[in-house]
Amino acid sequence: MPEPALVVDLDGTLLRSDLLVESTLSFVRTHPLAAPWPLYWLTRGKAHLKREIATRSDLDVTVLPYEPAVIEHIQEAREQGRKTVLATASDQHLARQVADHLQLFDDVIASDGHTNLSRTRKRDALVKAYGERGFDYLGNSHDDLVVWRAARHAWLVNPLPGVRQRAQRDDSIRVAGEMCAQENLWLSWLRALRLHQWLKNLLILVPLLTAHKLTDLPLLNQALLAFLFYGLCASSVYLLNDLFDLNDDRHHPRKRLRPFASGALPPLHGLVATPILLLAAFAGALWLLPWQFAAVMAGYYLITLAYSLSLKRLMTIDVITLALLYTLRIIAGGAATGVHLTFWILAFSMFIFLSLALIKRYAELFDASEAGKTGKPGGRGYYTGDLPMLASLGAASGYLAVMILALYIYDQSTVALYRQPEVIWLACPLLLVWITRAWMLAHRGEMHDDPVVFAMRDRFSLVIGVLFGLVFWIAI
Repeated sequence: MPEPALVVDLDGTLLRSDLLVESTLSFVRTHPLAAPWPLYWLTRGKAHLKREIATRSDLDVTVLPYEPAVIEHIQEAREQGRKTVLATASDQHLARQVADHLQLFDDVIASDGHTNLSRTRKRDALVKAYGERGFDYLGNSHDDLVVWRAARHAWLVNPLPGVRQRAQRDDSIRVAGEMCAQENLWLSWLRALRLHQWLKNLLILVPLLTAHKLTDLPLLNQALLAFLFYGLCASSVYLLNDLFDLNDDRHHPRKRLRPFASGALPPLHGLVATPILLLAAFAGALWLLPWQFAAVMAGYYLITLAYSLSLKRLMTIDVITLALLYTLRIIAGGAATGVHLTFWILAFSMFIFLSLALIKRYAELFDASEAGKTGKPGGRGYYTGDLPMLASLGAASGYLAVMILALYIYDQSTVALYRQPEVIWLACPLLLVWITRAWMLAHRGEMHDDPVVFAMRDRFSLVIGVLFGLVFWIAI
């Protein structure tokens, strides 16, 4: 007598993600103005919604985060001569693509645009095809309980909270085993929130620092609150950016390891956390800080959203936007504390951060060039042949920042702030050394694709930073 068929669920089981969520994110990213359409499609049924989104998204199933233990289990079943079936509530259009890519299934049962194949519908389809207790079933969710009751054996794969307990208490479910990926969820969330990127928000303290008011405790308290709320807003943006960039990140040698791209965290969790963080950021800002700070933070959020959806793929506009986003942190610090921002600090900020943004883009293109990629890699607006031009523009921008620093020394407001403003001249060669070295490392392919994070971890950069600060302290 042949062994029962092995039936495998897709979302959350074979795949460490959800195809409906993934395809919706892909659709919104490529058609941002059509984002409300899924609400209309949903009025015609969930199966119709899945079909419309599946046929309009550009989801690349070849790089999705599949569960290795499940794939190995399917391969073992095929070696034993068992029939293997992919049964999913996801739309057949995408399910077929997955099956064609993996080449592991003899049959595919999925939603067809009219019938949403979940819960009892999936059970009835499987019982009709293979009979009661005529198949083993791998699943993970509460919807799978009704299917397990009709299966010979139940396999639990990364079960959702409460699923294991309900399956074990149900006498009609015969649990044969469990497969769990060993993931540290807390660590994954810390990585997803990118708390290390909060270091960039220290720019909020720059207005106090340049105005020599860092020891003013009430103002410092305002700045620290601004740092916290800006960080929550930034983490919300990082989550949304990672969700929109899932496809591109999975083609990147390092970014493919990010929590959502790798499947360590479900995209749906990110969609829930994003508005919570954003609400906390703006509620705290409007309650405890001047409204001008919340307005600047809103501008930061909207510009970042536009960057994630479109601007990052536009040549030149992308790097200028990145430089603006850094400068907005300084403007936010001024808005939170009421400290006036000078022309010099804003001009210096734009040019130095434009140079760093160009380094970031240069490093990405360099990696793509080394990997033999041509065209416009990573969804950017540049070709690998643009590397020399990017280097020229970036170095020039960095050197212009040094020139602005030199001109700042003889400004009347500077003379009033410092007893020995001429000492600041020593900061110019320090900055020249750092900028030149950063571009040389980028040219050699030794620069992290985020130069700000690189600087925080690079010993030479930290020494330069200490000396830079010491120069200004002596000048006071």
